[in-house]
Amino acid sequence: MKPRDAWKNGRFPFFLQAMSGPTIAVVLLAALLHATWNALVKAGPDKLLSTVVVTSGAGLLAVPLLPFAGMPAPASWPWLAASAVCQVVYYRLLALAYRHGDMSQAYPLMRGTAPLLVVLASGPLLGEVPSAGQGVAIALICGGVLAMTLGGGASRRSSAYALANAVCIAAYTLVDGIGVRASGAPAAYTLWLFVLTALGMLPGVAGTGRGLAAYARRYWRTGLAGGCGTMASYGLALWAMTRAPVAMVAALRETSILFATLIALYVLRERVSGRRIAAAGLIACGAVAMRLAR
Repeated sequence: MKPRDAWKNGRFPFFLQAMSGPTIAVVLLAALLHATWNALVKAGPDKLLSTVVVTSGAGLLAVPLLPFAGMPAPASWPWLAASAVCQVVYYRLLALAYRHGDMSQAYPLMRGTAPLLVVLASGPLLGEVPSAGQGVAIALICGGVLAMTLGGGASRRSSAYALANAVCIAAYTLVDGIGVRASGAPAAYTLWLFVLTALGMLPGVAGTGRGLAAYARRYWRTGLAGGCGTMASYGLALWAMTRAPVAMVAALRETSILFATLIALYVLRERVSGRRIAAAGLIACGAVAMRLAR
């Protein structure tokens, strides 16, 4: 059945009407890959070293592609450096959140709260007042966050690290939004970001006695799979944004929250209560509404 016929038969949600079936499939795959590489980090015995091998894997995969992508414009370099710093902080907080709590708790808080922070920051920074639709989205996200953090079995430390990481995600989202436009070469900007992030992660563990070399030898497959996952997830999302409205792609990509919850439940075997599933659903709905609200 053609996508256009699917709309007539009511098979697709109304907000995806500007996206073709293949584009929807690509965005869902990107969301699944993002949740999957997070699960690889969570499953590792040492969360920090797992993030290092994943970022190193992404950096190694990016290096051979650099000659074909060119160089980003000099005007984007300060933004690229700032984003790399934000990314290093992001990965460190990610490791801490997964060290002290479940993925089914931390992931929705990190990914779902970030769009909320971007909208709230745009008020004082850009003078933009949230619309009625964004107000509904804010209420959904806040309700989900409260249910997630106040529910039984929730780790306060994991919640704190996850919410702090949401600030980092919002920060690099704003930084990259400026930097990639100034670069004149989005692919080159993205590849250099992976390389710089990988380099930035290494000094924090080198010489600490954590055995990075031995860990990398043992879990190199995790590093390559995770690195490929994070690069493919981002690349597929960028491709989809050339085929469909950015807001709709970003909204559909928030299904990664639901994928992460399912992976935590059925693959990582976490004990996911009904309250936590409902909270993750509220956050996901709020994140989708935030992306679509005008």
